[in-house]
Amino acid sequence: MADAPAIRPTRWGLAAKLFAVLILLGAVAVMITGILGYVRARDSLEHTIFNQLTATRENKAHQVTIYFRTIRADMRLLSTSKMVVDAMRGFREAVDELDAKPVPAGVRQRVVNWYEADYMPMVRRLLGPNTPLQNFLPVGSAPYFLQDWYIADNPHPKERRKLIDQAGEGAYAKLHALYHPLLRTAADTLNFADLLLVDPRTGRIIYTVEKEPEFGTSLRAGPYRKSNLAAAVARCAQAPDPSVTCLEDFSDYLPANGAPEAFMAAPIIDQGVVIGVLVAQLSIDEIDNIVTGGRRWQREGFGATGEAYLLGPDFLIRSSPRTFFENRDLYFEGLKGGQTSASEIEDIRRYGTPVLQQKVDTQASRAALGGVEGTGEIIGYRGIPILASWGPVRISGVKWALVVKIDSSEAFAPVRRLERDLMIVGGLALVVVLVTGAWLSRSLLGPLRELTAGVRRFAAGDHNVHVPVRTGDEIGQLCAAFNGMVDEISEKNVVIANKNRENEELLLNVLPAPIANRLRGGEKGIADGFAEVTVAFADIVGFTAMSSEMPPAEVVTLLNGLFSRFDEAARELGIEKIKTVGDAYMAVCGLPVPVPDHAARMVRMAIRMVHITREHALEHKVSMKLRVGINSGPVVAGVIGKSKYIYDLWGDTVNLASRMESGGLPDMIQVTRPVYETLKDQFAFEPRGEIEVKGKGNVEAWLLKM
Repeated sequence: MADAPAIRPTRWGLAAKLFAVLILLGAVAVMITGILGYVRARDSLEHTIFNQLTATRENKAHQVTIYFRTIRADMRLLSTSKMVVDAMRGFREAVDELDAKPVPAGVRQRVVNWYEADYMPMVRRLLGPNTPLQNFLPVGSAPYFLQDWYIADNPHPKERRKLIDQAGEGAYAKLHALYHPLLRTAADTLNFADLLLVDPRTGRIIYTVEKEPEFGTSLRAGPYRKSNLAAAVARCAQAPDPSVTCLEDFSDYLPANGAPEAFMAAPIIDQGVVIGVLVAQLSIDEIDNIVTGGRRWQREGFGATGEAYLLGPDFLIRSSPRTFFENRDLYFEGLKGGQTSASEIEDIRRYGTPVLQQKVDTQASRAALGGVEGTGEIIGYRGIPILASWGPVRISGVKWALVVKIDSSEAFAPVRRLERDLMIVGGLALVVVLVTGAWLSRSLLGPLRELTAGVRRFAAGDHNVHVPVRTGDEIGQLCAAFNGMVDEISEKNVVIANKNRENEELLLNVLPAPIANRLRGGEKGIADGFAEVTVAFADIVGFTAMSSEMPPAEVVTLLNGLFSRFDEAARELGIEKIKTVGDAYMAVCGLPVPVPDHAARMVRMAIRMVHITREHALEHKVSMKLRVGINSGPVVAGVIGKSKYIYDLWGDTVNLASRMESGGLPDMIQVTRPVYETLKDQFAFEPRGEIEVKGKGNVEAWLLKM
C-alpha cells in the first residue's frame, strides 16, 4: 500500500492562521447577524403593519356595514310609520286635485323662466349647449303648481328652499305645512341629503324635503327615468313587503348638478297595498366621515400617508382620498398622468368630490372586488409602492370593496434607521473581533478550542458541525477524524430520518394527525367522546348494477378519481374522512379538533360532493348520482386494531346519518332536525316529512335545496 503523502510545512504559524481565521469568522458573523437582524426587523415590522391595516380595514368595513344596516332599519321604521302612511295618502289625493286644475299663464311662465335662468345653464353645460328646454319642462298641472310654489317662487335661496313650510293654497299646501317640518326634521336627524315620496301609480315625485328640480316630475317618462333614483323606486314599488329596502349605488344625478348620489327606497304599504315609495338620498359626507374617521387620520394610527377608501365594481371610488381633504393642490397633481383622465379631474373640481370620478385599478382593488381579502406591498393609484390590506364590504344591493394603505416609504422608515444603527454596531463589532483575535492567536490554543466547541455542539444535537483542519499535525488529524465521524453519523441520520418520514406519512394516511400524535406518544386504547359533531354518509345510487357491466380496472379508476376529489374537498373544508366501504363514503366534521360551524361545513361538503359526482359522471360518460345523509349529535371515536389501525365512529348519531343516506333521494342531501335547526337561516330546506328508520321509528327529515 502506498505511503500517505507528507504534509508540507507552511510559512504561516499556528498563531497567524488562528488570527486570520478568527478575523474572517468574525467579519462573516457580524455581516450575517446584521443581515438577519435587518431582514427579521423588516419582516416583523411589515407583519405588524399588515395586522394593523387589516384590523383597521375590518373595523371600518364593519362601521360601513352598520351604517347601511342602520339606514335600512330607519327606512323600514319611517315607511311603516303612521305619519308617512298618512302623508303619502294625503299628498296623493292633493296632487290628483291639482292635476284637475288648469295652470294659470303666470304660473307656467314663472316655472319656464326659472328653468331657463337657473337650471338649464347647468344642464346644457353637462349635456351639451343644444339640449332643448322642452325635454325638462313639467308635464301636467300638478308639477307646475308644485315647482312654482316651492322652487320658482320660493323666497329662500337654493340651499335653503327646504325652510319653506307654507306656500300656495288648497289641500296640498295645508298638508305640506303639516308634514314638511316633521319630514325635514327626520331627514336632518338621520343625516339624509334628501327625503322623497313617490307615487307608484304614475312614478311621480309628489314630495321632497330639499325641493330640487325633480320635484313633481315622473320617474317613468320624465327626464330622470334612467336615473338610479328611478331604478330604486321601480324595484320597491313592486314589493308589498314592509321588510324590503332597495339600495342603488352611486351614479351621476342631474338634479344634483350632475354630482354622484346614492338612494335607498322602502315601500309605503297600506292594507297590504303599496301606495307609495319612501326614498332617502344618501349623504356622501356621512360615508366619508366613516371611512376617514372624521378626517382624524393621525389619531387612528395612519401616520402621514395612511388612508382608507371605498371602491365600487367600476373601480371608481365611493369615498374621498386623504389628500383631497388635506392638500387639494397635491391631490390634483398626483392624479395627473395616472388612471384618472383630464376630463375626470375637471369633474372632480366641478362637483367638489372625487366620488365616482377617480379610478383606482390596482392589484388590491381587483382582488377586493373579486371577493378576496389580502395584504401585500403593491403599486398604489399614485404610482408609488404602498403596503395595503384589502377586502370586500358586505352590503346588500351593492358590490363594494375597502382598501386601507400606507406608503412604503413611511412604513419602513424605522427599518432604515435600524439599518444605519446596524452598520455602526457592525463596525464596532469588527474592531472588537480584531482585538480579540490578536490576543487569541498568541495563545496557540485556537484549534483545540475549536475542536472542543465542535464536540460540544455535536453533543448538543448539531450533527452537521465541522471543525477546520488547519495543519497536518496530530491536532489536524484529530479534527479530520472528528469531521469524518460527523459525516458518517449525518449520513446515517439522513437514512433514519427518511424512514421515519415514510412511517409518518403512512400513519397520517390512516389516522388524523392529533390521533397519530397520541398513538406515537405511547397512548393505548384511544377512545374519545364528542358532544357535538356532524356526520355524513354518501352513496352512489345504482353503482353495483353499473359496475357489474364495467371492467374491474375501470371501476377502480372511476371510484378512485371520485373519492380523491371528495378527499380534496374535505381537506379544504377541514373535514375528516373516516372510511370508504365499496361505493359509500363516510366523513365527519368537528373532531378530533372541535369547530363551531361543523354543520355548515358538512353541508357545504355535501353540496360539493353532489356537484363533483355530476362532473365526474359527465367526464367519464356514465350515469351516476349521489345520495347524501347528514346528522349532528354526539359520537364516540376511537382507534381499532394493533397492526392495522382504523379510526372509526359509533353512536346513534352515526346510525341515523346512515339511515338519512339510505332513505334519501338521488342527487339530494337529506338532513335530520338537528342539522335543519342549526342551518335553517343559512341554507334553504324543504321538509320531506317523516321517514321510517329502523330502531327509531318515524324520524323527521329535510331536503336541502340546491
